[in-house]
Amino acid sequence: MAQHILEMKNITKIFPGVKALDKVNLQVEEGEIHALVGENGAGKSTLMNVLSGVYPYGSYNGDILYKGKVCRFKNIRESENKGIAIIHQELALSPYMTIAENIFLGNERHKNGVIDWDETNSKAAEIVGQIGIKEKPSTIVRNIGVGKQQLVEIAKALAKNCELLILDEPTAALNDDDSDHLLDLLKKLNKEQNITCIIISHKLNEIAKVADRITIIRDGKCIETLDNIPGGISESRIIKGMVGREMVDRFPKRKSHVGDIAFEVKNWTVHDPLNDERIVIDNANINIRKGEVVGLAGLMGAGRTEFAMSLFGKAYGKNISGTIIKDGEVLHLHNVSQAIDQGMAYVTEDRKTAGLVLIQDIRKNTSMANLKALSKNGVVDDDKEIHIGKEFVEKLKTKCSSVFQKAGNLSGGNQQKVVLSKWLFSQPDVLLLDEPTRGIDVGAKYEIYNIINHMADEGKCVLVISSELPEILGVADRIYIMNEGKIVGEMPKDKATQENVMECIIKSASN
Repeated sequence: MAQHILEMKNITKIFPGVKALDKVNLQVEEGEIHALVGENGAGKSTLMNVLSGVYPYGSYNGDILYKGKVCRFKNIRESENKGIAIIHQELALSPYMTIAENIFLGNERHKNGVIDWDETNSKAAEIVGQIGIKEKPSTIVRNIGVGKQQLVEIAKALAKNCELLILDEPTAALNDDDSDHLLDLLKKLNKEQNITCIIISHKLNEIAKVADRITIIRDGKCIETLDNIPGGISESRIIKGMVGREMVDRFPKRKSHVGDIAFEVKNWTVHDPLNDERIVIDNANINIRKGEVVGLAGLMGAGRTEFAMSLFGKAYGKNISGTIIKDGEVLHLHNVSQAIDQGMAYVTEDRKTAGLVLIQDIRKNTSMANLKALSKNGVVDDDKEIHIGKEFVEKLKTKCSSVFQKAGNLSGGNQQKVVLSKWLFSQPDVLLLDEPTRGIDVGAKYEIYNIINHMADEGKCVLVISSELPEILGVADRIYIMNEGKIVGEMPKDKATQENVMECIIKSASN
């Protein structure tokens, strides 16, 4: 019988107005990869924060047994000293420090209080060699890709002699190749170094690929733990446990009612803001019709985000040239305020940094892009603001205690709904959605797809950027393909397949 390296018994955690965890029990066997899945707000990250000491002993009820002994961690350092390391979805790296410095940050190699750089660099070289980073330890972290930055986080854990590694959405911001490399590394560490892993992810195909067992949490309660039998558990089986019902369709059906061209971009060229000579977007041309959902597909680094941000009042880029035409009129946009006034909205891929003010409540975040509609003589009408906040909470089915709950205390999916509420309240004609479902569960994704469909049914122009090709194929009426800053292809929905899109990208790269 396998030995339990971890047991969490009757864990209950209460936030103001919300019971996040309700007598949750979790058992993790030594040497396994254990997946933790559930909808946004189910309590997965909260449970791992309890385990790692982010939420210290005394702020929750229940017991944690690690290697058979009761543990009462007061902070992260205490859990790390026991061999438990957690890697959060938002990477905790210093971008202007080297790989070696980041690996040993807070865990410095020193003699008599002075950092031993020889040992730091040699140990770092040894660890990065184990995990497949080819860059030198002296490389500045901001100069490597997101996938390799995620590997540096794992290197930090290995440097602390980690025995239980917790990864919270480790592949949310990665492309398919980087995701595969990371998952293969986890299996290697698990097999060769006997490192036990707990992985939280909404990418169910990845869970089915690497996990030995899968625990499903719903509404703060542990629903079931499944053995990942040979051949794998179907995604539909996992989804049923997560949402409590069968989900026949991953994408809601919609009858398209596409009108005339209402938004057009011609000969759009953008230079890197830090390097005038580097062209980021090269002579791009697209159009969107009223009531149409257009997808923008491409590999990470293709320039999709830069393209969308540059359109939105030149929020990105330098020496921008080209023409934006909306409803037959040329727009001259020099800042974000002008873009909003002209009926444009941009939902960022980074909701925590650029999409929300996390210390503000739902009400304030919802109203901030359209305060003019709630103000008289420069004074905001509080009653109207509260009413609008409640209206969008109800409309988008945002799970919260009230409109006065801080955005930072919401789950990822509900934060995304607040971002959408903010821009829907601005009443845009053109909505640019950049990775609108990144890091959220299938149930919340379905609700956001419904919102996208509803906006298209109202005659709005919608551009959806996504790194997940199935998502683009599932929601878009028409697809543009971008590679290396250029639009390299265009496909109608009935001719678009993953194979055709990838073939288009590969052909453009070889030309």
